[in-house]
Amino acid sequence: MTLGFSRLRLSPHVFWGLSLPELAAMAGAFGESGGLSRREVEALMRQFPD
Repeated sequence: MTLGFSRLRLSPHVFWGLSLPELAAMAGAFGESGGLSRREVEALMRQFPD
C-alpha cells in the first residue's frame, strides 16, 4: 500500500483496481521497458484500426 499510495501516488480506486502483475510492472519488477518501435506501433495500428 505504501508503494501504491506514496511512491506511485495512485488513488485508492486505481490502486484497488490493479492486478498484482500490473502493480509489479508499475513498480519496475520486470525491468525497464524499451517501448515499442515505430514499426511495431504501425503493425498494431493496422491490426487494430479503431
